[in-house]
Amino acid sequence: MLSKKSKYAINALVYLTHRRDSGPVLISEISEQQHIPRKFLEAILLDLKRAGILSSKKGKGGGYYLLKDPAEVNLAEVMRLFDGAIAFLPCVTHKYYERCEECADEEICGIRDVFLTLRNQTVALLKDSTLLQIVNRENEKTASLLKK
Repeated sequence: MLSKKSKYAINALVYLTHRRDSGPVLISEISEQQHIPRKFLEAILLDLKRAGILSSKKGKGGGYYLLKDPAEVNLAEVMRLFDGAIAFLPCVTHKYYERCEECADEEICGIRDVFLTLRNQTVALLKDSTLLQIVNRENEKTASLLKK
């Protein structure tokens, strides 16, 4: 399951993507508009800044803004930053591999095969899901609803 930290990070990044032409956005605005506890959001935004996804400006007109292009930030990157491995079993993770204690032979393990396929498909989908694509989907759905 997606952690609250990852979920809040994704929500904040999507909000900043929507607002990318408006300049830096205050933490208080993101917190209020996205219903994210401010103290929790501050820590999340700092982690995103350290990862090079966001930057910030101090003083009047300050706040956070996307440093990376929204087409270059994918959900896999964000989830790994906050949650680590994207897998149900440690033996199928890419960066966090651990052998399963109870496994006699990884090469023939049918359970591992199923979860490796699941991990590969999940990671591929998350890597293909960028902030720009998410915002474009939202805009298309909004436009479609307005036409009705």
